[in-house]
Amino acid sequence: MAVPDGEGTMDQRRLVERARGGDHDAFAELARAAVVRLDQAARLILRDPELARDAVQEGLIRAWRDLKKLRDPDRFDAWLYRLTVNACLDIARHRRRRVVEVQLMTLHAPSIPDSASAHADRELVDEVLGELDEQGRAIVVLHYYNGLPLTDVAATLSIPLGTVKSRLHRALTAMRVAIDAEPTSTPTIARGQIA
Repeated sequence: MAVPDGEGTMDQRRLVERARGGDHDAFAELARAAVVRLDQAARLILRDPELARDAVQEGLIRAWRDLKKLRDPDRFDAWLYRLTVNACLDIARHRRRRVVEVQLMTLHAPSIPDSASAHADRELVDEVLGELDEQGRAIVVLHYYNGLPLTDVAATLSIPLGTVKSRLHRALTAMRVAIDAEPTSTPTIARGQIA
């Protein structure tokens, strides 16, 4: 979540203080401002839209329940991320059945970049991201997709900064290896052969 500046910080701080006092409307406004970004992060971590919605809902429930424990109202966004990511990791740990995914053959990029090749690149990154474990995926999502500095990622996940750096390194290495393993040439079809 982007850190609000100036007036936005004051508005958010006021909303947090009102919500701490039991104001449901203030909390609803805070949740409404954050829910889309929380859902995006949860979808990238869990790889399942239904489970992501459950995680966001659980994160918001925890936030409402524990709002009085929040020491610094200016850290509300990072705190809400931490609650949601922890809910994602809880769901991933408790999930017993695997979602059956249909894997389509990858299309090879044309020599001239276009919107279809950009889409294929996003699909490749998404596929490779899906092969990471939930901890590595959470770090990559928080740092690269949500723009959090590594210190905030460490605080969000309640792990040391060194651990975040080493897990991020392992995750990026695994992603590079998987991307490098992707075929880059277009298969040739012999005359008369059906594609």
